[in-house]
Amino acid sequence: MAKTKLTVNSNGSLRVEGDFEIVDKNGTIYNLGGRELVSICRCGLSQNKPFCDGSHKGHFEHEAIAFDLPPKK
Repeated sequence: MAKTKLTVNSNGSLRVEGDFEIVDKNGTIYNLGGRELVSICRCGLSQNKPFCDGSHKGHFEHEAIAFDLPPKK
């Protein structure tokens, strides 16, 4: 399986690229139409959830800077 990359965009979406599938709470797979790159909404404003439609512009602020999580207990 190819590597999947998830990018947390500042003031925006989660960008998913590579070889992946997205499923709903019932395990049903979303038909991505052959896409190898999608953006997932994290502001809650998209009319196309779980996918981003750009509605966050000017309404969502988060500076995406990587950090280390504490050790797993």
